[in-house]
Amino acid sequence: MQIEKVLAREVLDSRGRPTVEVEVTFGGHTGRSIVPSGASTGQFEAWELRDTADHWYDGTSVRTAVKHVNEILGPAILGLNAADQQSIDQRLIELDGTPNKSRLGANAILGVSLATAYAAAAGQRVRLDQHLHQVWRDVTRTQTSQEAGPPSIPLPMVNMISGGLHAGGNLDFQDFLAIPVGAPTYRVALEWIVRIYRHLGKLLNQAGFEGTLVGDEGGYGPKVTSPHAAAEFVVRAIEAAGLQPGSDVCLGLDVASTHFYENGVYHLVAGGQELNSAQMVDLLEDLVSKYPIISIEDGIADADWDGWRLLTDRLRTKVQLIGDDLFVTNHVRLQEGIKQDVANSVLVKVNQIGTISETMQTIRLALDNDYWPVISARSGETEDATIADLAVATGAGQIKIGSVARSERLAKYNQLLRLEEYLGDHGNYQGGKIFEHRLQRDA
Repeated sequence: MQIEKVLAREVLDSRGRPTVEVEVTFGGHTGRSIVPSGASTGQFEAWELRDTADHWYDGTSVRTAVKHVNEILGPAILGLNAADQQSIDQRLIELDGTPNKSRLGANAILGVSLATAYAAAAGQRVRLDQHLHQVWRDVTRTQTSQEAGPPSIPLPMVNMISGGLHAGGNLDFQDFLAIPVGAPTYRVALEWIVRIYRHLGKLLNQAGFEGTLVGDEGGYGPKVTSPHAAAEFVVRAIEAAGLQPGSDVCLGLDVASTHFYENGVYHLVAGGQELNSAQMVDLLEDLVSKYPIISIEDGIADADWDGWRLLTDRLRTKVQLIGDDLFVTNHVRLQEGIKQDVANSVLVKVNQIGTISETMQTIRLALDNDYWPVISARSGETEDATIADLAVATGAGQIKIGSVARSERLAKYNQLLRLEEYLGDHGNYQGGKIFEHRLQRDA
């Protein structure tokens, strides 16, 4: 299992932007992975290294990050045991030596971390989710006395309508999602979602809105400006699909409010409003009262801790409150959120922190403190399906991939179909039960 070769190259993501691909090889076994990239990025994320002064790809090149893999990171892990993920990740972190991985680049480091996991799985002749579950057990033993828990297929949170930085700012809020809480299995949940998505496109077209073109994550990008109107369309699509809003399928919001927050004011450009923190919370509470919304992501900006406390006090027993820009998959920031008693959930994106081990440490911290982890893709995705295996291996319970359009999204949804089949008995699928149990407990 001793690593013999590490090779990186520049490839393209789902937006046609350069990203890092890494291969790790030993004993005839090769693991390959591609690093995702975000458009809606938080200021506290690990550093994505790009050659902004380079003419290559108009200043978005990752050739320096690739060079760092081939000349620094790769040579430093030759001879190490590929199955010892924590030791390898620690070596990568030490080589960079900065708090946010800005010297060598989080995209360079993550590429090596992910590819090593694939190589280790291949060398042990097991699936990636099986190997990652063993790593998860190791991380759990290191961090807590609790058992790791079994693998499980996650509940999908699926993008239906896109706005914000994912769809040209036609809506201030970034995503309106459908969450199939009543589906008995993942396979049924996915069929429901596809049905809803198709009906939504028809309804949007019939109303004179755009129901064909899609945003970065595959959600429709209609020129509606009101969050109420967008939520209403999703509810109508659920009904048109022959399903019951609120019992079969609920709604989720990704507000991404950091991107329209400035000097203590939330500037809703499309909506023509300027709100303070209390008024922003009022708006979200009004939406929750009118629609079957059970999840709100980044309802308040990452710098507005007072606003987060108010939002948490008002809605924590009614909905899942996810911190994305607030926590950026960083266990230090999540620990601060736990200390201040804000939010009750954390979005988990591997490229926000830069290694598999650190990602799992944040998931473990969340679970140990009754925060709900939601494994998430990025807007700049690839055919790499790692996050599907990660969600299953850790039993995180929820996954947010994007919509049921564009192959970089379907690669993950299809991988979950396979894993549900491999695991048997519907893959320990909990579905919407996690919401029922946790909200009742918080109340």
